Amino acid sequence: MIPEPSQQLLKPEVTETPRLTIMEHLEELRRRLAICLVAVVVTSGIGFGIAGRLIEWLKRPAGSLLPRLAFFSPTEALVAYVKVAVLFGVVLALPVLLYQVWAFVRPGLVRRERTAGLAFVWWGSVLFASGAALAYTVCLPVFLQFLLNVGSPSLEPVISISRYLSFVTGVILICGAFFELPLVVWMLSRLGILTPQVLRRRRSLALLAMLIVAAFVTPTTDAISLLLMTVPLLILYELSILVSSLSARG
Repeated sequence: MIPEPSQQLLKPEVTETPRLTIMEHLEELRRRLAICLVAVVVTSGIGFGIAGRLIEWLKRPAGSLLPRLAFFSPTEALVAYVKVAVLFGVVLALPVLLYQVWAFVRPGLVRRERTAGLAFVWWGSVLFASGAALAYTVCLPVFLQFLLNVGSPSLEPVISISRYLSFVTGVILICGAFFELPLVVWMLSRLGILTPQVLRRRRSLALLAMLIVAAFVTPTTDAISLLLMTVPLLILYELSILVSSLSARG
């Protein structure tokens, strides 16, 4: 029986993305990783040209407590410049990296969800920048003020550039990664892996896990520093429950 023209117009058009084989998935992953690598190499080249300014910028949270940094091997300063350049390159290329992640998981989403790629890249970049800004303006000054004053005035801090950069960039990257939690929860909720009910039931367990993680990543042992790491995590977790609820309703 041939359907009437009106029925044909009302019938929604269904287009399915063809399923890929395992080898095709691996080839797609290899291509996405290659694009990410090229983006990081290009942006790292830009970062190497301004590495000296970046190091001075990273020294600011220490203030007058650390006027100069030292290096104890002929190659240590060069390695520090390269490390700063690569980290700058990763941060600068973050929108490209996030888009490649989205493009890889996009075929597994329904048509309506595939249009959220720009929002994924935008919010991923904004959340990471917010976490990095919190680390640079709040956490690092408190941590460094406490650590560099230990033993004062009997001891004078003489810190190598590699150790200092590892500490500072580690705190910044960890805070930036923590702030991606709502975005990760949103994506997992869209894929049906997480639900707001599960997040609410696991709230007490999540609180314990956050305290352990905060104690592990906080370089100091004072209560103020622990709160500076724990309170944002708690806020992010509650925000993630809200995001998961909105995602489930959508």
